[in-house]
Amino acid sequence: MITRPDSPLGYALAAAETMMRKFKAEDLPPKGHFHYHQGVFLSGMLKTSALTGRDDIFAYAKDWIDSVFNDDGSAKDVSYGDLDDIQPGILLYPIYDRTKDEKYRKEMDFVIGEYLACPKCQNGGLYHKVRLTGQMWLDGLYMAGPFVSEYGRRFGHPEYIEDIYHEILTMRKVNEDPVTGLWYHAWDETKTAEWADSVTGHSHEFWGRSIGWVPVAILDVMDQMDSSDPRWKTLGDTAADLLNAVMKFQGEDGRWYQVVDKIHEKGNWPENSCSSLFAAAIAKAVRYGVLPKEAATSAHKAFKGVSESLGFTEDGNLEVGNVCIGTGVGDYDFYIQRPCSVNDLHGVGAFLLMCASMEELRRWENG
Repeated sequence: MITRPDSPLGYALAAAETMMRKFKAEDLPPKGHFHYHQGVFLSGMLKTSALTGRDDIFAYAKDWIDSVFNDDGSAKDVSYGDLDDIQPGILLYPIYDRTKDEKYRKEMDFVIGEYLACPKCQNGGLYHKVRLTGQMWLDGLYMAGPFVSEYGRRFGHPEYIEDIYHEILTMRKVNEDPVTGLWYHAWDETKTAEWADSVTGHSHEFWGRSIGWVPVAILDVMDQMDSSDPRWKTLGDTAADLLNAVMKFQGEDGRWYQVVDKIHEKGNWPENSCSSLFAAAIAKAVRYGVLPKEAATSAHKAFKGVSESLGFTEDGNLEVGNVCIGTGVGDYDFYIQRPCSVNDLHGVGAFLLMCASMEELRRWENG
């Protein structure tokens, strides 16, 4: 009989060890491609390594990075200028700090070049992908924001931090619903996408994981600012407003649903990656004073709901299920009919981010 872990770090290690058994680092899918699937997962792995001191987990993330770059610092396989293929750059900072190897600085410079090549909307917002003319997707805040803002702080480019600050406020302006306080998945300045409202340009549903990326990204960007910076408070208020809206739709078992505001509508279902991201953000927001201490109850409830929904195989592998596969923009039926996966990198990555954030909250609560 499998004994369940008794702590966030215990669950994180179970997930990390499961995935390291399943994949060699260089085989993480999509194999060889510098992409956010691996980047999100390995971000969680590096946080787990930092909290546990597990050098093998750090080495695993480094091995993947070493497998996807050429000697000249360029990525071997990348969709250049797409926000999804900027996110893994965030892995380079802790690897560079630990190894002091200047090749990782060259790789950072390559990734920042991707950002500088991104097309922009007339309002200054970034296209989510080069081919998606005039479209801003919520996911993009996490895909570009943490990497670009940290590069700006480390290497003397304050204009990059200002760019990301503008990106966050612009995204809020075009996608926030004034009634619920939730943010729509995407916005099209041309108003011609099949999912776009002909008047506002935004999509029509509140998809869980897309919203989940937003407060996680905002709080990570805040890490690159001094708390005395007026922008820090503005971003904190932005995250708080969104999280307060989100917490109103938390399900009975602590999880949130695939379409956040339609808990009781036919076909909707509790989704573990968005639930993990919301818990991660709430826990961090409490530690930062962005949310009151009482809000931690919501994070603890979410962690319990997600972790208790997971299964173990007979040989001890943790199964992170109830995770929506990669998804574009659509209507209600489109979202609820998306297939679920077990132990894909979206899900395990979000789960690891939650476990790390909950461990940090636990340590903070215990003084």
